[in-house]
Amino acid sequence: MPNLLEQKLKIIPLGGLEEIGKNMMLIEYDQDIIIIDMGFMFPSEEMLGIDYVIPNIKYLQENQKKIKAIIITHGHLDHTGGIPYIINRIGYPPIFGTKLTCGLIKERLSEFKKINKVDIYEFDPKDKLQFGVFSVEFFRVNHNIPDGVGVAVTCPEGLLVHTGDFKFDHTPQDQKPTDFAKIAELSSRNVIAAFSDSTNAEDQGYAIPEKEIEDHIDDILDDTKGRVIVATFSSLISRIQQVINVSISHGRKIAFSGLSMEKTVATAKELGYLKIPSEWIIPLKKANSTPDEKLTIIATGSQGEDSSALSRMSRGEHRDIKIKPGDTVILSSSAIPGNERSIHTVMDNLFREGAHVVYKKVLDVHTGGHGRQEDLKLMLSLLRPKYFIPIHGEHHMLVRHAKLATDIGIPQENIFIMDNGEVLEIKDGRAIINKKKISVGYTLVDGLGVGDIGNVVLRDRQVLSEDGMVVVILQVSKNNGKLLRDPDIISRGFVYMKESTHLIYSIRNVVKKIFKSQKNNRALDSADLKARVRDRLGSFIYKKTERRPMILPVVIEV
Repeated sequence: MPNLLEQKLKIIPLGGLEEIGKNMMLIEYDQDIIIIDMGFMFPSEEMLGIDYVIPNIKYLQENQKKIKAIIITHGHLDHTGGIPYIINRIGYPPIFGTKLTCGLIKERLSEFKKINKVDIYEFDPKDKLQFGVFSVEFFRVNHNIPDGVGVAVTCPEGLLVHTGDFKFDHTPQDQKPTDFAKIAELSSRNVIAAFSDSTNAEDQGYAIPEKEIEDHIDDILDDTKGRVIVATFSSLISRIQQVINVSISHGRKIAFSGLSMEKTVATAKELGYLKIPSEWIIPLKKANSTPDEKLTIIATGSQGEDSSALSRMSRGEHRDIKIKPGDTVILSSSAIPGNERSIHTVMDNLFREGAHVVYKKVLDVHTGGHGRQEDLKLMLSLLRPKYFIPIHGEHHMLVRHAKLATDIGIPQENIFIMDNGEVLEIKDGRAIINKKKISVGYTLVDGLGVGDIGNVVLRDRQVLSEDGMVVVILQVSKNNGKLLRDPDIISRGFVYMKESTHLIYSIRNVVKKIFKSQKNNRALDSADLKARVRDRLGSFIYKKTERRPMILPVVIEV
């Protein structure tokens, strides 16, 4: 671990840079650490069998006695999803968030039976909180979920501002616009460093207002006589409210499909963030008895997730809903990088079943919760920070955001484009990047396992998925190492054995030759034997097939 000098302000992003997702940043001064956000990221296609990716928390584990609080900017999973997998590994520090954010975190943690161990505290955006040397304030921002905030942290080195995910929308769904007065007040106190959302830094203009998207959805329902199925993220509370409003205005009952959708809607409704008259909600099992022109279904699956409600509908595997001609399916979300192929597969399946599919290239039915170039420049113009660090985005997005900062007058030498694990140090008003990084990287979540899947396991899964496996069962004398019977060869995902008898016969002979070449009366060395079988068979099979299946020798000692 790098020997970082104390009494310096250190800002360390553990996730959210070089990537989309798993947002997490720590701020450290002397014996105090606060953490901003604790998200996860969806795995890439080559991460076979992996559910989620979370930040490496080795540094936090080594310094967990310093951790005073976890502050969550809003309720999306790329900012909260890591909590169930990390919180118990860093000593259960208290979590702070706005009302809806805390409600969604509690609902999520209840699935992990950790709810009684975690202290979760609600704050109002007007509150000021103290954590060691850190004085923390908030300012309301617009996003596509209610109750989002930016975070302002005052410490001995000055004032830091973290914007969270934001855009500027003067007609937001929840009727709570950005708190410009608070941002201006923070600016008057001389912001030493600002950390700002870069997700849409390459998109020109301003973010599309949510009201415009609601109008487009209303136009679609005007022209639709059949069922309407809207797929979106379960956490996009504002979008769900828009679909509800438009559906009711067209006399359509609303049903929800997808476990996460049902749970999130229930939580948001209970806390007052979703307004749905009870008489307009129907159970999904009653959807088929409702006239098509009187029904809207809001479902999970906008990213093509294999087990999601929309994916199952598209394959004809959903228990209650079968896609049919006349259905209109609206994909109201942007594709997360890496999910494009899955989304296109679902779309193709829907088209094959006769559905009319509306997505971004057809009509704007989604606006992201992230500011575009003019929004980003406006935020920086309001804050007027001495130093600027673009966050939340892939490297090319951070570079583009940095260029926008220079366009409004921030000196190039005062802009830091960081990678995860780099340490920004500020002392006596001067900022530098420490030459040494802390340990970062991916921690993989597979079911209930956290961090127990490494590169070797992923490589094995990749080999199995591409070239299959050959199992070689050997019955060998323990005393002299002789083969007692012909090897049994089993192929799984490599070749169809009934149609490849000659190859299987040749594989068996290669194994037998290994025993013929060894010295007689040699005591069995099981590890050495397995290694020789793997090496010899691997070379032979590649020469014959140009494939490299996993070779698994099984030695039975007799």
